[in-house]
Amino acid sequence: MPLRQPAPSLADLRRRVLADPERMNALLFAPPLDDSQYYHWEQLLRRDSPSDLSHEEWWFRLKLQRSSQMRTVALRAKDGSHFTFAMTDEVLQLTEEIGRRAGGSVLGGGAALTPDGRDMFVVRSLVEESITSSQLEGASTSRRVAVELLSTGRDPRTKSERMILNNYRAMQIVTESSSDSLTPMWVLDLHAMLTEGTLDDPSDAGRLETPDHERVSVWAGETQVHVPPPAHELPQRLLELTAFANGSATDSPYIPPIVRSVIIHFMFGYDHYFADGNGRIARTAFYWSMLHNGYWLAEYLTISKILRAAPGKYGDSYQYTEDDDNDLTYFILHQLRVIKRSLDELDAYVASRHRESLRVQNALKGAVRDFNMRQTQIIEWLTRESPLAVTATEIANRYRVSTQTARNDLTHLESFGLLERGRAKHPIEWSPVPDLATRLTKLE
Repeated sequence: MPLRQPAPSLADLRRRVLADPERMNALLFAPPLDDSQYYHWEQLLRRDSPSDLSHEEWWFRLKLQRSSQMRTVALRAKDGSHFTFAMTDEVLQLTEEIGRRAGGSVLGGGAALTPDGRDMFVVRSLVEESITSSQLEGASTSRRVAVELLSTGRDPRTKSERMILNNYRAMQIVTESSSDSLTPMWVLDLHAMLTEGTLDDPSDAGRLETPDHERVSVWAGETQVHVPPPAHELPQRLLELTAFANGSATDSPYIPPIVRSVIIHFMFGYDHYFADGNGRIARTAFYWSMLHNGYWLAEYLTISKILRAAPGKYGDSYQYTEDDDNDLTYFILHQLRVIKRSLDELDAYVASRHRESLRVQNALKGAVRDFNMRQTQIIEWLTRESPLAVTATEIANRYRVSTQTARNDLTHLESFGLLERGRAKHPIEWSPVPDLATRLTKLE
């Protein structure tokens, strides 16, 4: 949605304040105002101003307070000025919390993500992020169909399915290449992978926009909300962005690595390097940066799911930044809150999976010795999701084992009466028995 109330010119406000010396002194030497919410002008207007201040005076004082906190980023806006951001208390608190949690452990580590269970959680996050990130860009495939697509490894049948599969493969590459530096060529290759088979013009895959093509802008309905930098600047801007992405904690001014990752996300969207797929490449680059800086838990997060639930706030954070003198704080705060929420959801998911594991383990009772950890996880998944049928290929993809190992697992579960084999031979399908939960309790 386009901004209804763009921020007023600070220069104009300053001239009006300076015209009344007495009022100017009262404003300049008053105690600091509460700026914990870091409102944009449009948000400010919807709230009552502090006593004895007009909304313009309130905004003027907040802008003065923020100026003392600003740090300059070595990335340029369209007008050549540098982006900035404020190290507010909330930014500091969230970066410290996210850094501790994303670089540490889940629910205390050890028991929650065991070596045997790790791949299951990684696949779950890759699947969820691939689906929701693609849906943000227009993919319309249902979650059930998308999960079936990624689990079975079949060829995509629609453009939406192709988007989801591309995103899944790209996320795998990012995970595997997280220790490598980000280069313009790697970005182009990643974009080609993300957009393969989904573009109106296939030659746009992995190619920066050029002056020979109509520049893609960002629209909200019939309103143009963002005009990216000119296409002829893109090669140099991408070079600057990748150099920034490869920066370290020793650079000056200091930028927390998590904030750096968020800024990378923003800049890919702001610069709009490609004819399509800019959102997908922005979120994928964010994941690369988090993993590159040692925040291994980012591999398990699904931020697109949260962004998709409230796309308006995501768009607003972009517009607030561009409207208010290229102040990245709005976008940074929004993304840090999203990351924290994603961590909270991961903790809740791990806790629920742990409870489910205990329940199934209890149901298996003495027979637990007859099942390895992966087979127990397959039983947990079958009882939770109740799929109509599964194949060895699906189990192999889900748990990252060979097809033969998956086939052995399913045959083993079948021997205990927990699965029924279908009639088809190619591929062989197994279905959970209707009374699976009851049979679990009767195993001896």
